[in-house]
Amino acid sequence: MKSKNLMAENKNEIIKEYQINEKDTGSSEVQVAILTSRIVQLTEHLRTHRKDYHSRRGLIAMTSRRRKLLDYMKRKDLNRYNELIQRLKIRR
Repeated sequence: MKSKNLMAENKNEIIKEYQINEKDTGSSEVQVAILTSRIVQLTEHLRTHRKDYHSRRGLIAMTSRRRKLLDYMKRKDLNRYNELIQRLKIRR
């Protein structure tokens, strides 16, 4: 039960850090930041649990979703895309 509470707090911190305005919870920046956080956590999990293929499938789905969002951002606003890539330290 504690881990879900920690994940919710972590998610709220990410939303506050990457939101564009006070009521923003679903912009592309916020979605990419949340996905990046989950991808990092799942990658660490898979380092210790190498045969967890169900989680690996979820990781692949998350990375492809993040890739699509980043491609959308790149098309719509290149400056915001570049800024987000630098803030999240994502290779691209």
